[in-house]
Amino acid sequence: MQDQGRIWRERGLQAAVLAGDESAWQTWYDESADPLFAYIVWRCGGLRDTADEVAQDVWLTAVRKLPTFDPAAGSFLGWLRGIAARTLANRFRHDRRREGLTLYRPAHEAADAEVSRREQAERVAAVLATMPENYEAVLRAKYLDASSVAEIAADRGLSEKAVESLLTRARAAFREAYQPDE
Repeated sequence: MQDQGRIWRERGLQAAVLAGDESAWQTWYDESADPLFAYIVWRCGGLRDTADEVAQDVWLTAVRKLPTFDPAAGSFLGWLRGIAARTLANRFRHDRRREGLTLYRPAHEAADAEVSRREQAERVAAVLATMPENYEAVLRAKYLDASSVAEIAADRGLSEKAVESLLTRARAAFREAYQPDE
């Protein structure tokens, strides 16, 4: 029943925004901006400047594609996170094609520790961008949202044992894909 209330509310907000109601858009933005940005920062491995750029791209895409949003298929925040995941995947795919280039080249020589931290964050972000959605979702719930296994199980309609297994597989996939000494 709670989901039906969300669907009706989001359909109403969508209709109002599409009709030009700025306060409806502000309501949606205020509710979604902080959790969306936290998600993007997490997916970017903590790289705030990259997260800022991705967040701008996500909101621009959301404005353009708002007529295609279907509240019955999922929440507005979930839809925004999907846009963010695709934006990041495309960004990292593009960056991998540009052989020899990194996401970040310091203008001035930075301390080795900072350069190393940034390179590590870039690798984490790149790995998260390539992970299957269900793996990324349980890792996000566990480590970004700090949800317990029981909470994740309830949210996803799975048993706790199934969530533990999924987390184990997701962690293993992350470890396999993440190569800190590249």
